[in-house]
Amino acid sequence: MTAPPCAFPGHFPKPSVSGLSQVTRSLYISSRAAANNRLLLSSNRITSVISVSEEVADTHEDIQYLQVPVADAPMAQLCDFFDPIADHIHSVEMTQGRTLLHCSAGVSRSATLCLAYLMKYQGMSLLDAHTWTKSCRPIIHPNSGFWEQLIRYEFQLFGKCTVHMVSSPLGMVPDIYEKEVRSMIPL
Repeated sequence: MTAPPCAFPGHFPKPSVSGLSQVTRSLYISSRAAANNRLLLSSNRITSVISVSEEVADTHEDIQYLQVPVADAPMAQLCDFFDPIADHIHSVEMTQGRTLLHCSAGVSRSATLCLAYLMKYQGMSLLDAHTWTKSCRPIIHPNSGFWEQLIRYEFQLFGKCTVHMVSSPLGMVPDIYEKEVRSMIPL
């Protein structure tokens, strides 16, 4: 697996779960708490914040804010925002800006939109986008409904699927989590 061209050639970024996790030169993921830290935003030169939450985010005058009002629920249609948010992240990057994607914990919704962006604008497969993003922010874990939407999006973009949903004792899960789920279930 290789890093996206705009990321860090030759090395993986240092994972951060309490602050901002840098995914590419211009894209970060965080929790809501980190996104509300003015010093953190300023020191990382964030110019655009995308809040993926039904709650209205705190704002700062010199930063552009977008709200994606979606719950972290498997039935929520986050896929409706894949293209517009990926396009926004790309346009911010083209003007030398930096985008922060955040949701409540920086685990499911923001990670899902990050994966969609990496597929659309970095040409990464869903599997590679997940592997890369997890190396940057180890706690990512999109819910099963978001995985199904990402799998359909990958097929729409590339005509193939590198991740598949499989049956497990916990219900349908992406095959990349199958081993992890089976290890959690006692025999």
